[in-house]
Amino acid sequence: MEFKIFITVFWTVLIAELGDKTQLATMLFASDKEVHKGSVFAGAALALVTASAAAVLFGSILSSYINPKVMSIIAGAGFILIGILILSRSFSGS
Repeated sequence: MEFKIFITVFWTVLIAELGDKTQLATMLFASDKEVHKGSVFAGAALALVTASAAAVLFGSILSSYINPKVMSIIAGAGFILIGILILSRSFSGS
């Protein structure tokens, strides 16, 4: 295992996940007093592990067809575009 990439991925995913709708949904499930918190944690953790496994598999397959540098550029451009759309909606009042 490459420790440097492990730490980079860990912090990147952790920061990206904080405050997103997945975390908010998990908080809502956990806020129910009659729900076992361990079940909420296990379900949320398994869902994130499954989604991450799918992303790794899909990324590995895509890299066979598309240069990883090109995929990084496309992903970066996509994030910038999403940011611009969110900001433009914020300023337009929609």
